[in-house]
Amino acid sequence: MPRPTMEDVARQAGVSRALVSLVMRDAPNVSAARRKAVRDAASQLGYRPNALARNLASRRTHTLGVVVNDLHNPFFAETVDGLQSGATEAGYRIIIGNGCRSEAGESSAIETFLDYRVDAMIVVGPLLSAARLVSVSESIPIVAVGRTVRSWAVDTVNSDEALGARLAVDHLIGLGHRDIAHIDGGRGAGAAPRRSGYRRAMKAAGLADMIRVVMGLFTESSGAYGAEQLLASGRRPTAVFVANDHSAIGALDVIESKGLSIPGDISLVGYDNISASALRHMSLTTIDQPRTEMGRAACRLAVDRIEGRSVEGVHHVVEPSLVVRSTTAVPRHQVGS
Repeated sequence: MPRPTMEDVARQAGVSRALVSLVMRDAPNVSAARRKAVRDAASQLGYRPNALARNLASRRTHTLGVVVNDLHNPFFAETVDGLQSGATEAGYRIIIGNGCRSEAGESSAIETFLDYRVDAMIVVGPLLSAARLVSVSESIPIVAVGRTVRSWAVDTVNSDEALGARLAVDHLIGLGHRDIAHIDGGRGAGAAPRRSGYRRAMKAAGLADMIRVVMGLFTESSGAYGAEQLLASGRRPTAVFVANDHSAIGALDVIESKGLSIPGDISLVGYDNISASALRHMSLTTIDQPRTEMGRAACRLAVDRIEGRSVEGVHHVVEPSLVVRSTTAVPRHQVGS
């Protein structure tokens, strides 16, 4: 059946269309009795106001477009939890677009949100270039989470990735590890500073000749592939720092499938502290990024831009922390020595 219109509600309630419009906009100058008559009629007919038309009239949709790099990555999902919470408190709704781990996917989602006239966009873990994000900011406020963009036009929320990598490496060195390899995150957001943080920490400890980086992505399959490469290299590391927990889970599966023990034969450290990392059978040592806090901070920055409280780029940085669980231990050759 055709959707009921404002005219249908007016006929049912015995009032004018203009009065129905006033009620739907919560205008104050309507009597309680007539307001109730309109609301009752709308309810009986199943009428819903045309939010798009109403928003276009006010030039505000109270909607935030959220572009997520990879919906399969729990880190992004947990960041969105914070975004959702912050948006609800601020009186905004969010719409989610999946970037599908590609620049083309992210661009497509951004174009869709521009068409739907969202008030601001938040891109989580974007692959898009800084130049592309700055160009989008010419049309709409934009906040990048997990990506550094040095521009007054784009707000950002990040953790100190290099510090997080150093915490991971220093933890392993403190246990007595020297042969520490790194499975990185390729072009993923945050991968470069984690990679450079690993290199700097190894050099600072006098272990420059032990540096080994295996190229990967922020996926289970790339973590598995990286572990395969390290185990087939002829020089098995005693510890592996993996660029994120998602990849670390893939690496863990491969290492154990080869009959090796974690942490007995190889210690393993991830990054992000996703919820699965704390499960008893996983118990992954990792670097915690406060995802919910980052999501809420991104929402605040977007709303501040929309509502005119901010006109210059804000670059919010949170501090990561080490979470020690069961996948790291003293190297086997040092036990009892």
